[in-house]
Amino acid sequence: MAMAALARRKASSLLLSKNLCSSSDAFKYSLSLSSFSRGFASGSGDNAAAAIKKRGTLVGCIPSKALSPGVSGGNALRTTMKTETLIPGLVFNKGSLVHPRRGYSTDSGLPAHQEIGMPSLSPTMTEACCCTSTLFVGNIARWLKKEGDKVSPGEVLCEVETDKATVEMECMEEGYLAKIVRVDGEKEIKVGEVIAITVEDEEDIAKFKDYEPSKSGDAPAAKGPSDSAPPKEEKVEEPPIPPEPKATKATAASSAEDRLFASPLARKLAEDHKVPLSSIKGTGPDGRIVKADIEDYLASGEKAAPKVDTAAAASLDYTDIPNSQIRKITASRLLLSKQTIPHYYLTVDTRVDKLMELRSQLNSLQEASGGKKISINDLVIKAAALALRKVPQCNSSWTNDYIRQYNNVNINVAVQTDNGLFVPVIKDADKKGLSKISDDVKLLAQKARENSLKPEDYEGGTFTVSNLGGPFGIKQFCAIINPPQAGILAVGSAEKRVIPGSGSEQYQFASFLSATLSCDHRVIDGAIGAEWLKAFKGYIENPESMLL
Repeated sequence: MAMAALARRKASSLLLSKNLCSSSDAFKYSLSLSSFSRGFASGSGDNAAAAIKKRGTLVGCIPSKALSPGVSGGNALRTTMKTETLIPGLVFNKGSLVHPRRGYSTDSGLPAHQEIGMPSLSPTMTEACCCTSTLFVGNIARWLKKEGDKVSPGEVLCEVETDKATVEMECMEEGYLAKIVRVDGEKEIKVGEVIAITVEDEEDIAKFKDYEPSKSGDAPAAKGPSDSAPPKEEKVEEPPIPPEPKATKATAASSAEDRLFASPLARKLAEDHKVPLSSIKGTGPDGRIVKADIEDYLASGEKAAPKVDTAAAASLDYTDIPNSQIRKITASRLLLSKQTIPHYYLTVDTRVDKLMELRSQLNSLQEASGGKKISINDLVIKAAALALRKVPQCNSSWTNDYIRQYNNVNINVAVQTDNGLFVPVIKDADKKGLSKISDDVKLLAQKARENSLKPEDYEGGTFTVSNLGGPFGIKQFCAIINPPQAGILAVGSAEKRVIPGSGSEQYQFASFLSATLSCDHRVIDGAIGAEWLKAFKGYIENPESMLL
C-alpha cells in the first residue's frame, strides 16, 4: 500500500506540472498511463514515474471540467475543453487506456450522465481554449428531440443559429435525452455551455427533472481526492499585489478629470460624439484611452440618449425589433470595412444588346433540354470570374506583411432575405459553365432564404457581386467591400438609350448596364482596377468570348 501511495504522489506531481491543451497531448497522456499502471503491477512507484518520464509522453493533465463526477469522459459533443483546477484520482484500466470515472454526483446523487455543450459550428464561433478567454455565442433555434426521447448517433438533436446560418447539431452517442437545459429561442449561449443532458438508461431520465448545470467558474472536482497538489493551487490565490491598488488610488486621487490619458484621435472622436472621457475605461498602455475604446462605448449604446420632450416621446408609436445574429455580424463587418479599408470606386457603362441576345438563344436551348433559364446575373458572374482570371491582382486580399493572391476564383453573390443579407459562394466560377452557375445560384439563394446555409456554402470567397438592378431597378450604386476581399462589383439595371447611328442624322437605341467596382486601394491601384473593368466590359459586350 505504501508503494502504491508513493507512486500516486509522484505521478500526481507530474500530472500537475503541465496543462493539457490539445487532443494530441491527451493521446500521449493516455499512452503514458499504460506505463503508469504497469508500475503499479510491479509494485514499484519509482518505476511507474520513471516509465512515464522515460516515454516523454506525459506532457499535460486532464482538466477537472472533463473529469467532474457524474459526467462521462467520452462525450464527443462537447467542443471545448477548459483548463481549470486539476485533480488526481483517475480510475485506471490496468495496462490499457485511461477512462475517467463515470461516477455519481456527490451533491445530488445523480447517476452517470453526459453534459452536451454548445458546439462551435462556425469559424467565428471560436471555441475557448487555455490560451484565450474569448467566447463566441450561438442561439438555439429549435429542438427536434423532446425530453425522454431516445437518441442515436447521426440523429439531429437541435438546430443552432450561428452568426451566419442555422446549422443542425447531430448526436454522437446512443442514449436518452434526459434534460433540455437551454430551450427553443434562447440566445447568446457561449460555446461549451451546457445545453442538454443525456443518460444511458431510460429509468434515469426522471432524476434530472430539476437538474441545474454547475456554472463554468465552479469546479465540482474540488471535492475529489486531494492528496497531492491542491494546497499549492490554494497558495496562488494570495494576491501578492496589495501595494499596487494603493498606488493606483494615489494616482487616481492626484489626477483630475482633465488629466485622463487619451490619444488625440480618441479625444477628437469623444468630442464629436459628446462622450465624457471619465466614463470610459482605457485599454491602451497604462490605461490610455484609445480610439477603439470610444467606438466600443458608442456601439454598446451606453451613451445617454438626448433629452426629448416626454409628451412628444409618449406620442411616438414604435416597435423594437431584436437584432438577429446575422444582422449583428453583418453590421460589425460592414463597420469594420468602412473604417479600415480605403475604398475607391470606378464605374463603367457596358452595352448589353449582344448579351441579352445570347441569353435568349441559350434559354431556348435550356428549355428544349429541360434546364432552367439563365439570368443576366449568371452571365455577369461568369464575366467577373473570367476578368479576375485575366487580372489576378484583383483576386487578392490584404495582410500587414503581404498581399495574398488567390489561384481559385470564388465569387460570393449577395442575397437579401427576411433574416438579413447572405453572401453564398460559387466555387471556381471561372471554370464552370453558365448552366452550372445558374443552378448553383438558384440553389444557394433558396437555402439562404430558408436559413439553411452550411459553412461551406459561404466560406472561401475571393470576390463579391451584388446586383440591385434586375430585382429592384437601381440604376447605379456603390457597394461596401466584404473583408478580407479587395473588391466588390455593384451591378445596376439595364436601360435603353439613344445613341448616334452611322449617318450624320441617324440614331439608334441600345441597352446599357452600369457597373461600379469598389476597390481596396491597399491592394488594387487605380490603373489595375480600370484594367479589370476593361476586361469585364469586353466579356459583357462580346459574350461569345466567354464561351471560348
